[in-house]
Amino acid sequence: MAGDEGDCVVVVNPESGGLNGDISTVRELATEYGFDLAVSEEAGEPVSLTREAIEAGATRIGACGGDGTVNEVACGIDEAEAFDSTTLGVIPAGTGNNFASNMGVQSIEHGFELLSEGVTRRIDLGIAGDELFVNSCVCGLTADASGATSSELKGRFGELAYVFKTIDRMREFESIPLHVHAEDEEVIWDGDAMFVLIGNARRFPVEGRQQANVEDGRFEVTIIEDVPTGQLVRETAKRRLLGGEASSIHRITTPSLRVDVRRDEPVSFSFDGEISQFTELPCRVRPGTLSVRVGDEYDPIPPEPKGV
Repeated sequence: MAGDEGDCVVVVNPESGGLNGDISTVRELATEYGFDLAVSEEAGEPVSLTREAIEAGATRIGACGGDGTVNEVACGIDEAEAFDSTTLGVIPAGTGNNFASNMGVQSIEHGFELLSEGVTRRIDLGIAGDELFVNSCVCGLTADASGATSSELKGRFGELAYVFKTIDRMREFESIPLHVHAEDEEVIWDGDAMFVLIGNARRFPVEGRQQANVEDGRFEVTIIEDVPTGQLVRETAKRRLLGGEASSIHRITTPSLRVDVRRDEPVSFSFDGEISQFTELPCRVRPGTLSVRVGDEYDPIPPEPKGV
């Protein structure tokens, strides 16, 4: 079961919500599989640890943490200019582990198993300005709530922490006036938005799996406009039960787009959970860029979402 020495390095974020500082299980599994460990001590360090591991000869990198750790490891592969020679393995140890779920990775143990000898797929990456994202780029209410959710709250309540904070922020959140332009620069949506999801590996279903088609060279974009909550619930229920359209939920697929904020203050965007602020943001797909290990539940061509 042991791998070639130095060929595989697992980059660990010990402060991820699923570890809470205890990486003993990760150490045991790394020893069992013959993988090296590189333990991050501060935010952003997985980027440099990944780059250094690749420069030292690693061709497989495990990202042990949540979506943010996966993002940082992907950024490290990018900095090393090693997408053609490096395979990413996801070892889900975060609070939500959304990207891991989309790749069919079920647990820390499963992540090690796949990193050792799993199936590899080449998937798209998203580029937004100078930011890279693997799973999704989000602005609006959920991005605002994500940025306000403390590590302590995530440690106590796990993924429910985001739900609590989102409910709390709804009382004071102001919708965002936006222009959204598609690849041909025509305005495809204009209005006040509560939520915008630019999905690479993630989509926004009302029901069903969140995995998007991440091998088609296109984003799955969902915009929820600012309407009373009761109207949104009624429209969603109508589409679920009767097949009607939810006029407040807008979906498009596109290889590139630009989001322009129609106010002076910048807006928070979440890139796989990492927050930055912009007043305008161009986004494009880098098709078939990242090699990643996937589980049996990963679907290269997932069915269209229902009820959106």
